Amino acid sequence: MRAWRRARIAAIYAPFVAETHVSFEEVPPHPEVMRARLVAARDAMPWIVCEREGRVAGFAYASAHRSRAAYRYSVDTSAYVREADRGTGVGRAIYGALLRVLTTQRFANAFAGIALPNDASVGLHRALGFEEIGRYANVGFKDGAWRDTVWFQRPLATRAIPPLEPLALSALAPETVVLALT
Repeated sequence: MRAWRRARIAAIYAPFVAETHVSFEEVPPHPEVMRARLVAARDAMPWIVCEREGRVAGFAYASAHRSRAAYRYSVDTSAYVREADRGTGVGRAIYGALLRVLTTQRFANAFAGIALPNDASVGLHRALGFEEIGRYANVGFKDGAWRDTVWFQRPLATRAIPPLEPLALSALAPETVVLALT
C-alpha cells in the first residue's frame, strides 16, 4: 500500500484513539505503525480501503481472533470511517466487502468487540447480521471511566466437519478483493 494511503488511514484512525473511547489504544499510531500492521496481515487477512474522489473515506480489516491453532477459523473485524463520510453508506459497504472476502477465504466466524457506548457501531453490526453474544464489564479504562465491551458474532459459513482450511488472499480471484465505490 502506498505511503499516502497509510498516512490517510492513520489520520482516519487517530481521532478515534485520541478523542474517543471507541479504540482502547491510547496513542494514535504513526503511519509506519499502520504499515507494520498491514505487512503483518499480508496474505492472511484482508484490509478493505474505500477511496472516494481521490481520498480515503474509510477502511475495514480482519485480524486473527486468538493465537491458538483451533481459533484459526475465526477472525476479529473492525471498520473506521472518516468523519465527513459517516452516514453515507461507506461503513456498510466496506464492512460488507470485508465479510464477503472472509467468507470466500472460508473463515467460519467473524467477531467484533465494541467499546460502549457506541450506538452507531452497534447498529452497523446488527444491520450486517451480527448478534450480541456477551459483554466484558469494566474491561478498559479510558476517558476517565471504566468501559464495557460488548461482543458480537456473525457466522460466515456452514461449519463443516472437518472445517476447510482458510485460504490465503493470494488464492482468491483478484475481483474478489477489489471494492469500488463512487
